[in-house]
Amino acid sequence: MTEQTDSAVYLGMKAVVASKPMKRLLETVRRVARTEAAVLITGESGVGKELVARALHHYSLRASQPWVDVSCATLPENLVESELFGHERGAFSSADAPKPGLFELADKGTIFLDEIGELESRMQVKLLRVLDGGSFYRLGGTRKTCVNVRLVTATNQDLSDMVRLGCFRADLFHRLSQIQIDVPPLRERPADILVLPEHFLREYRPDGRLSPDARTILVGYDWPGNVRELRNALAKAAVMSACGEIGAFDLPEHVRSANGNSFRRLVRAVGPPANGGASPPATDWSIETMERRLIFQVLERTGGHQQKAAELLGISRRTLSRKLKSYTLEEAV
Repeated sequence: MTEQTDSAVYLGMKAVVASKPMKRLLETVRRVARTEAAVLITGESGVGKELVARALHHYSLRASQPWVDVSCATLPENLVESELFGHERGAFSSADAPKPGLFELADKGTIFLDEIGELESRMQVKLLRVLDGGSFYRLGGTRKTCVNVRLVTATNQDLSDMVRLGCFRADLFHRLSQIQIDVPPLRERPADILVLPEHFLREYRPDGRLSPDARTILVGYDWPGNVRELRNALAKAAVMSACGEIGAFDLPEHVRSANGNSFRRLVRAVGPPANGGASPPATDWSIETMERRLIFQVLERTGGHQQKAAELLGISRRTLSRKLKSYTLEEAV
């Protein structure tokens, strides 16, 4: 039986969630959102960090107040301070009029600084001072500006490693990560790989549907670009398909043929169960059911040796043990 799909819209961005990891994550978001703690969202590129940030504002006590978001990587190096904290007229050659910064625009609301690891060292110092004191000078200004903002940041880099390497200030890292939320990669959320394509197809081709072969390929691919890559793949498939059904050959070639398609390779390598059991019926496309059957097939092939089975499955021994325990709990209910 497939898991129930939850959907919600956070500041215009729709979330479609079926996997247990993401459902647990959103429960954490709801709890954290009601606090004033600074939140650092981590995860690979394309996993949905901005969606999590928007959900934090949506569920917060500041939901009716401004939401301001910016990617630190897109700010011109010579204009970072002006963009974040504003400037007065004459502060630099092209400053013909005073301009409020993003922190002022976010007053009483939430400011989201994406790709915070790209912030250069001088601005790291100023940001830390603002967070500690809640006030700052506009560039070229002589009067302090006071703001009350909730800060949410995100990065696909390991900031703790950057701290050790001297590329990021330790005091700012600890200030930003009062609460840290890690968004799991799409390859660890197979249930989402089954529901997100349908959502994207409704955007690009309302009459579109996925063939069983296409579903199998999507679930088996590793998705190094995560949700963003999946969306792009479905957009291309919707255009390339000659009819309403999206087939395997409508998917991008690198998705069809990638070595990362370990699920399909493993099914072929393991073969049918030793006891001659039948393959799952064509209508049973629950990834949980297919994963469970595959795990037990591999265990049967290895004579119950969990370490060997884990190596063949490409997962850790601990992950395999956790999955087996969950199956036991399900049977006990």
